[in-house]
This record gives sequence, structure tokens and C-alpha cells, in this order.
Amino acid sequence: MNLVIKRVGQLFPKSVRRFILKHTRRPAVGKVQYGDLRRMAPISRDWGGDRGKPIDRYYIETFLAQQAVDIKGIVLEVGDSTYTHAFGRQNVLKSEVVHAAEGNPLADYVADFADAPHLPSNRFDCIICTQTLHLLPNIEDGIATLYRILKPGGVLLVTVPGISQIYRDEDGLWTDFWRFTRYSADWLFKNRFPESGVVTRSYGNVLAATSFLQGIATEELTQAELDTSDDYYHMLISVRAEKPTVSI
Repeated sequence: MNLVIKRVGQLFPKSVRRFILKHTRRPAVGKVQYGDLRRMAPISRDWGGDRGKPIDRYYIETFLAQQAVDIKGIVLEVGDSTYTHAFGRQNVLKSEVVHAAEGNPLADYVADFADAPHLPSNRFDCIICTQTLHLLPNIEDGIATLYRILKPGGVLLVTVPGISQIYRDEDGLWTDFWRFTRYSADWLFKNRFPESGVVTRSYGNVLAATSFLQGIATEELTQAELDTSDDYYHMLISVRAEKPTVSI
């Protein structure tokens, strides 16, 4: 077996063999070099936002860029309209914003998705809901509202956290209730949307997840380190859910 591995390895240039060895060789027990990670407090408690772009934002923006064709017509976004305009651009006919509390001058609606009968039904061609549903104690009620306010044929673009630190809200408006896997997110949305209309994906790997927990920023990892997905490490989960054109 070792001879076979050696012969296969000889097929690659030395630089490639060194890279593979560096990234697959495991240190012996007691020989792990923790360096700056041997600490009881993270490098940043701001998810790395004080060092650069948080790694979860990199994955959120990757997802939205891939789904930019869905961001069109009348678009609702949570908090502000940054992603609507960044990725929908000229395809957006009208941009609207929902926020959970009074006082946001950008908000067209003040609503908690878990209890929002005043939000108009069948209005939005697209809803962008990033890193929000884990703050709802009644997630299924929130998903039901999102389904109701989508137009038939409309698309919901959601991200939720998998591996992440806890969000602390100094104003006491939100409580961080949930973490997800790709499988739990898939189950939740297929309970409300048709199975054929739901696509879930996980992002991250052990390095990205460890870095995110420490508050290390996107700029401190390489493109390959960020873009490698390991299904054992669901750092962030995206969901694309499409409402059928005919009621179910």
C-alpha cells in the first residue's frame, strides 16, 4: 500500500506534494502547536468585524451572488436594503425594508416575522432574510409568515448560523435561540414549501469554523481555505425556497 501511495505521489510536482502533506499531516498527541489560538477569550468578539469582513458575511455574499437572478421585482430585506441593491441592481423595481423595532428610518414595516398579520400577503417577488430566524423562538411561525407574504412564484433567500458564537443584544430586543445544520434547515423549510422548491447548502470547514469562532476575518484566510466545504462542519447554511405559482 505504501508503495502505491508513493508512486501516486510521484505523479504530482514537489510543490503540490508539499502542499498536500502540509494540509493532511496530523501532529502527534501532545505536539499540536496552538500559537495565538491557545487562549480562553477569542481574538475578536465582533465576529472579526473589527479586523475585516466576518467569515459568515463572506459566505452570505457568496450565496446571494449565486442567487442574484432571484433578486428582482419587489424585494423585502431585513434591517436595510444593502444586499437588495448590491445584488439585485437594475432588476429591483421596488426595495422595502422590515425591522423588528421602532426607530429604524429605513424601515417600511415594523414586524416580528413570528407574529406579523399586518404584513401584506402575496406581495414580494423576493425576500432576503439573513441571520435572523435563529432569533425567533417560534421559527415555524416565522417561516409561515415569510411564505404568506411571498408572491406565488416568489423566492425566499435565507441564511442561518451553524457553528457560531452566541449573539448578545445589549438592547434586549433579541435572544439567540437556535443553531442549525443543513439537515434541520432543509426539514424546516420543506415543512412549509414544496420539497422541489427548497435547496439548502452548507458552507465552511474546520479551519473556517475555528477562525470564525476566534473572530479571525475573511482577509486572514486564503480563497481555497474559505471555499473548501466540509459536510462535517456546517458553519453557515443557506436556503433558497420558492413559493409555488399555484396554492398548496
